[in-house]
Amino acid sequence: MPSFRLPLAACVAASAALLAAGCSESARLPESAGFGPTPQLPAPNKTLFPTVHIAPARGWENGKTPVAAEGMSVVAFADKLDHPRWVYVLPNGDVLVAESNAPPKPDDNKGLRGWIMGKVMKRAGAGVPSANRITLLRDTNGDGVADERSVFLKDLNSPFGMVLVGNAFYVANTDAVVRFPYSPGQTSITAPGEKVVDLPAGPLNHHWTKNIIASPDGARLYVTVGSNSNVAENGIDKEAGRAAIWEVDRQTGQHRVFASGLRNPNGMAWEPASGMLWTAVNERDEIGSDLVPDYITSVRDGGFYGWPYSYYGQHVDDRVRPPAPDMVAKAIVPDYAVGAHTASLGLASAAGNSLPARFQHGMFVGQHGSWNRKPRSGYKVIFVPFDQGKPKGAPFDVLTGFLNEDGEAQGRPVGVAVDKRGGLLVADDVGNVIWRVTGEK
Repeated sequence: MPSFRLPLAACVAASAALLAAGCSESARLPESAGFGPTPQLPAPNKTLFPTVHIAPARGWENGKTPVAAEGMSVVAFADKLDHPRWVYVLPNGDVLVAESNAPPKPDDNKGLRGWIMGKVMKRAGAGVPSANRITLLRDTNGDGVADERSVFLKDLNSPFGMVLVGNAFYVANTDAVVRFPYSPGQTSITAPGEKVVDLPAGPLNHHWTKNIIASPDGARLYVTVGSNSNVAENGIDKEAGRAAIWEVDRQTGQHRVFASGLRNPNGMAWEPASGMLWTAVNERDEIGSDLVPDYITSVRDGGFYGWPYSYYGQHVDDRVRPPAPDMVAKAIVPDYAVGAHTASLGLASAAGNSLPARFQHGMFVGQHGSWNRKPRSGYKVIFVPFDQGKPKGAPFDVLTGFLNEDGEAQGRPVGVAVDKRGGLLVADDVGNVIWRVTGEK
């Protein structure tokens, strides 16, 4: 839709019409139907306007916390942060937090729908300016609460993923991977960064977050790059290098697409039993509250996972023109669905955690929460149990209570990580808190 201006009254009326139209559609299946290796995939339920059922951002009242699963407890490791999106634990136990939000992307908000969706996302807590920094948190007395903090890096460009390899610290900005020198124990980096590789960005940059992880031997970096659209409606030419995980030589910056057809991959983790790379992927919107489930999956070198032509293997999305049956035929079925529209972003291996025994083998998943589903889904942290390197059984809730009784978001979980003492850290970008989950003493 071309960009144009509307009188305020017309904008309000159009917004009300979109919301009313979207609210008429709702899920026909229970949320649990969208979980597991073989989720239920009903026929698409298309509407004139997308379902809009956001949880307005409220934040936490004093003394309130999420609810930890039985046998565990939760405390605020650090609060009063500025939209904390991602967490990374350094070898000495220091915790790094990317305080970040979307960069300017003027071409992503054009037209009536773009204007309305911008307002909706603002209500969800995603409208704040990006702090563009990484903050270091340190717990000097081991009580599970950070008592020191410092600005580790500033003046970044919508940073998200972070990884340390030797004495080189890598940041995935929205437009590039940048390398900085690091010395163990330092609380701030002032040396200039060195660009390793440019990443797809620009004035559209629909899915702006870029995550990063290193190979076990440290020779290569893996970088997530989300799509520039929902289902290539901006043109397939706008998707070059996107909806993919890149493999990057960390010394030279030479890169290739490691896997593709992944609409919006975010979290990544190495599964210790199999040695496989895993990722959490946000699937497409606007074909009903029951479609399409987000998923976690092992990532095959050279694998194609369907986007935009098909979903969950070879289920064709007939909105995409022209179709590509040859690509659909290649599409790999993901390993494990984690619910429709849950916005599953965070992913962390269970390795090294000190939680109860049922959490010892598997993956933690941070679910940021839905906007395109009625009733709402996500808004919690779950655990997917594994056996011999593969998911097995139903997921467990780890941290819930992010929505209050009025359907408002007190918080929204994003990144998850296991700290040096085995606690689970959870970045909450609406509550502006890093939560720490532990087994009860």
